[in-house]
Amino acid sequence: MSKFDEKVSLYQSELESFGQKVDSDLLTKVTKACGPTIYLPDASKVSLSDEGEAKTVKNNFLIKKLGLNDDASLDDAIKAVEDIVGKSNRNKYRAVVYYLLVKHFKKESLFA
Repeated sequence: MSKFDEKVSLYQSELESFGQKVDSDLLTKVTKACGPTIYLPDASKVSLSDEGEAKTVKNNFLIKKLGLNDDASLDDAIKAVEDIVGKSNRNKYRAVVYYLLVKHFKKESLFA
């Protein structure tokens, strides 16, 4: 199993532990879109409670990547995802957060 496949498997297990039904193909594509950050201990995780990091997710992923308009629904979605993965969870994996945001906004077609 490649390192990439190991990461996808880890993320799938993480999502399933949150009670999420996982679309493996979409998860693989979202993980691939994260690029090499998935292999870096710090960059592979996000701190959604950190205002600066939440803003980066909002600007770089939701607005630039998913093409969403900047409004309160983006902040609400980030908070909803944080509730799913757990505020006290230290391993908020970037690919998992992005996957949940893609599902939340029904933007799966961008990764088809």
